Amino acid sequence: MLEPHYWSQLKFLSGAMCQRCGTPFEIVVDPDQWCGACMASPPVYHRARAALEYGDVSRQIVLALKHSGRRDGLPTIAAWMTTAAQELVQDADMLAPVPLHYFRLVRRGFNQSVWLAAALGRRIDKPVYVDILHRRRHTPIQGGLSADARRRNVAGAFRVPERYRKRIEGKTILLVDDVLTTGATVQACARALKSGGAASIDVVTLARVAGPRSVPI
Repeated sequence: MLEPHYWSQLKFLSGAMCQRCGTPFEIVVDPDQWCGACMASPPVYHRARAALEYGDVSRQIVLALKHSGRRDGLPTIAAWMTTAAQELVQDADMLAPVPLHYFRLVRRGFNQSVWLAAALGRRIDKPVYVDILHRRRHTPIQGGLSADARRRNVAGAFRVPERYRKRIEGKTILLVDDVLTTGATVQACARALKSGGAASIDVVTLARVAGPRSVPI
């Protein structure tokens, strides 16, 4: 998956972080500390964790998975994500990947978030449901958009089909995606899952942008 000399350049996320959104802190703080953005505007999801800080090397891993369809590293990636989100995987009743719209799925041929969720589900022996979230609107790609534009882009884009509402009622769902940037997509997904009857939503991603969440004004 990676040349040996790149391994030392990966930054695994552990230690001091916001206990809500998983933003890493530069100094040691109270173990239950929230970042300023979460205190000002708590996210819809309960907790978010990521295995890696998004940087030059982790970006190669994400792109190899997302655009090249490289699946050979999935067992290793699932191990990283399990370590990063130990409490979350223990509490989860089920896993759900962030869905692609049908048009994008057909064009790409796969959903990398489904692959991540499946690998993680096998590792932790929890069920994975790829269809409890439906992307009902074909939204522009989030890359290059501001935080506010990202929120507007995915607002109302997801829903839980009626036939799956009883399946998720009262459940704790672990939402799986490749990268967390501003959190707009997982927020929209979490909002849809809660509207569909889920009790709590946690989030785990392969990587995350290390900067703090912006506060909506």
